[in-house]
Amino acid sequence: MVFGLLGFLLFMEACKPSEQQPTTGDLEDIPYDPQPYTIKKPAYFPEIPVPASNPMTYDGVQLGRRLFYDPILSADSTMSCASCHLPEASFADPRRVSIGIDGIAGKRNSMSLLNVAYMTDGFFWDGRAATLEAQALAPVEDPIELHNTWDNVVEKFKAHPTYPTLFRKAFGIKDRSEITKELAAKAIAQFERILISSGESKFDRFLNGDIDAFDDEEIDGKLMFFDEGAQYNLPDAQCFHCHGGVTLTGGKFFNNGLDSVGNLSEFADWGRFNVTGIEFDKGKFKATSMRNIALTAPYMHDGRFQTLEEVIEQYHDNGFGVVNEGAFLNQIGFPQGDGTYTGLTEYQKKALVKFLHTLTDTTFTNNPDIQNPF
Repeated sequence: MVFGLLGFLLFMEACKPSEQQPTTGDLEDIPYDPQPYTIKKPAYFPEIPVPASNPMTYDGVQLGRRLFYDPILSADSTMSCASCHLPEASFADPRRVSIGIDGIAGKRNSMSLLNVAYMTDGFFWDGRAATLEAQALAPVEDPIELHNTWDNVVEKFKAHPTYPTLFRKAFGIKDRSEITKELAAKAIAQFERILISSGESKFDRFLNGDIDAFDDEEIDGKLMFFDEGAQYNLPDAQCFHCHGGVTLTGGKFFNNGLDSVGNLSEFADWGRFNVTGIEFDKGKFKATSMRNIALTAPYMHDGRFQTLEEVIEQYHDNGFGVVNEGAFLNQIGFPQGDGTYTGLTEYQKKALVKFLHTLTDTTFTNNPDIQNPF
């Protein structure tokens, strides 16, 4: 009789749900009412591409914003996405190269995320991520950056007092076991898609008919940037070929004449080649946006230049003649009739830099909707 009672009690105990496992559907009492999020953009900007698999919602953006700024993504909870993409620097890194949680320096500068939603040819300097969602996954497990694992991060989300509710509101999950790295990446991508120019820069005001917004030097710089100055005896600075479109982001990959090498394999960083395997892509990197360029120093993929003046001086020298250099690098200035070009005068270089400063958009960087929510 005693053994029978003991067996019954053990059977009943085994039937109890484990106290260490969340009850299935533990989030279903939390309302799920997704509201579409309309991304603010200047009227003359193109429609922002949003994948059907990740529609924009208010709760999705707010979750992504928290994740972007939360050091919970790193192994030691000391760094977040925003540690290398500072809002005051137009979501770029003011250090020459970014440094991860272990104090190890990477080999590239972190690019600005302004207008990143418009990129169509891959993300990172070498374009290795095909989508914003794929890009958002990479830094967490990079051993030089956040040096974590997504399994660890997801477990921290599940045990967090707030994140299960936020994932429920953003994606309609029924219990915390449904939290995944893919949902986290979708939320971060939604936040990054709202990082769009305000249309309030001096350049935008000029485009919208305020011709008094520019002084003479700024107008000359604009004419040279876009090759519009022939009738004013101004040379072509050849900028717009790589930095075109309304966002001034060509989005393509170039060897922009930074280094003199004997052969393509001598480049210190092979760049785009590491993605495509095409020999001619060695030393090529994505062209960055010129919008807010004055806020995103240092410049180039390796942050080698601290000032815009240094950048212009580099291009003024017409490259090194490496076989895969951009076609327009040796055509800056006026043609001299022998296949060479003059480069730019000191005034022309100064005017070009002054124009680049008109692209500064502090309305964007000060937008409260994109600041740290903590």
